[in-house]
Amino acid sequence: MGKAMLLVRNADVYAPHPMGLQDLLLGGGRVLAMAPAIVPGSGCDYDMLDADHCIVCPGYVDSLVHISGGGGEGGFATRTPPLDAHTALSAGATTLIGALGTDDVTRTHADLLAAARSLAVHGLSAYALTGSYRVPVRTLTGSVRDDLVLVPDIIGVGEIAIADHRGSHPQVDELARIGADARVGGLLAGKSGTVLIHVGDAEEGLALLHAVSDRHPIPAAQWHPTHVNRHRDLLLQAPDWTARGGSVDLTTSTTPVLVAAGDVPAALALVELLAAGVPVECISLSSDGQASLPHFDAQGRLLDLQVAPMHSLHASIVAAVREHGLDFAVALTTATLSPARIWGLPRKGRIEVGADADLLLLDRDTLALRATIAGGQVHRFDAA
Repeated sequence: MGKAMLLVRNADVYAPHPMGLQDLLLGGGRVLAMAPAIVPGSGCDYDMLDADHCIVCPGYVDSLVHISGGGGEGGFATRTPPLDAHTALSAGATTLIGALGTDDVTRTHADLLAAARSLAVHGLSAYALTGSYRVPVRTLTGSVRDDLVLVPDIIGVGEIAIADHRGSHPQVDELARIGADARVGGLLAGKSGTVLIHVGDAEEGLALLHAVSDRHPIPAAQWHPTHVNRHRDLLLQAPDWTARGGSVDLTTSTTPVLVAAGDVPAALALVELLAAGVPVECISLSSDGQASLPHFDAQGRLLDLQVAPMHSLHASIVAAVREHGLDFAVALTTATLSPARIWGLPRKGRIEVGADADLLLLDRDTLALRATIAGGQVHRFDAA
């Protein structure tokens, strides 16, 4: 596919809402036209891809990926590897929000930015967050606000850890200052300035975020707590948080050991939140890709560690539809339109004229991934 434009024919489009059979004309990394039948004018230089009535939907916006690697809770040998482009593309993720986690010593923001920019060569859109689990926040320039204003790739802050033995246990006013800097930096740079909050398994759950919102005039929408399906007690706090204007993120990567310890699988958690009245636009799903999935004992000693797989995001969408009967467009929204809104990315997570040319071709019957189009570049996969 080396020509200036790509015509995708016979696409069963979910944008993420269903739009029926459409043709799509892509060029310059954007959707140029969408109609039931597109006939390019004479002299147009284009390739053609027959979607063969596959479902064509937006590429996933994965709002938490450790693109430069993560882990390390068991020493240097347990550092997880950086993300490679093929892994992201074969998982259907075309937009990635990269973050540091526990390790902000051997992992740096400079390395995080380098990882993001290397993924762009393959058509992927990768952004970065400043900060890590630690408070006071470590940044690239020395200031959360400066990072957001001066570095185009940095669109928010995180993961800031609360309710976790690996965090710095910030107090209300301290966390509020981080949110205020993120908000003002975002306003000045035209970005969301969203603060991604890593929520651990301590009993306090989301209490600190409620306390910040009670005491300070920072909108609840500034905070995006993730891992809220870590255990059921935490998941049950989500409706109250979203009722005051906040959003929540469900982590799709888990293990049988973690499920036995209390993890609620993301597909089930999504169904339960929707049944509890949480609006779909307030819920995102993310893979936590390349993170460590550590299993600690009651004394906080590491027992086991696995690497979080990016393909868990697509697998959870499929499970929500095929195992729990959720409408496909609703499930799809949590990995496309909702995270794009939360992170202030108006050309992502949707199929419309002017949107970025980030698309997935899915088998109509199995929802298996047949191809990923990232920035207009086509990558085919064996759906068998």
